[in-house]
Amino acid sequence: MIIKHFVTKELFISFVYRLTRLYSKTFRLKIENEEEWLDYLNDGGVVLLCAWHQQFFSAIRHFQSYKAFNPSLMISQSKDGKIVAGVAKRSGWNPVRGSSSKGGKSALKNMIANLKKSKLSGHIVDGPRGPSGVVKPGVIRLAHATNAVIVPFYIFAENSWYFNSWDKFLLPKPFSKVVLRFDKMIHLQKTTDKNLFEKQRKQLEEIMIPVLKM
Repeated sequence: MIIKHFVTKELFISFVYRLTRLYSKTFRLKIENEEEWLDYLNDGGVVLLCAWHQQFFSAIRHFQSYKAFNPSLMISQSKDGKIVAGVAKRSGWNPVRGSSSKGGKSALKNMIANLKKSKLSGHIVDGPRGPSGVVKPGVIRLAHATNAVIVPFYIFAENSWYFNSWDKFLLPKPFSKVVLRFDKMIHLQKTTDKNLFEKQRKQLEEIMIPVLKM
């Protein structure tokens, strides 16, 4: 019975992955400003790609092209998170299970170790539950611990739906023009000063929030 249940879950996750890939292929995708951080990464730098929860879906198709770096991504321990983790793994990303609400300390420790080794990771700055438009401190801690540059990325869709969820999740309509745009690299000074830490968190929030539909 347990084996049957496991197989059923794996088949469902495989179906979701294939559906996601198929749907994403309908996008007329354009990539902007990727060269700078890729050059930095290939020269030995450490890169942390960051996005709002609202916008990550549209990047899944292109992000499979980074699988050679064995990048990591923190994903919640929820039931929905298990599906997302399965899709991420099939896309060549290493899912690290945990979030600010559950298992966050252990997950952050594993993310730090993985990022130091692979030099590339992704991070959802407002976590799995929000609130929307608020950058949580984990991304700053991760950047400090690994000396990583933060590279925000954004999605702009010609035609899209917005879900009635806490993050107003963005789903581009089939055959829409979709732009995946990377921002400039952000270098943070490592600090133990709480005021400076909070200033850095707020600055990242102010950089990223203009593209967010709230």
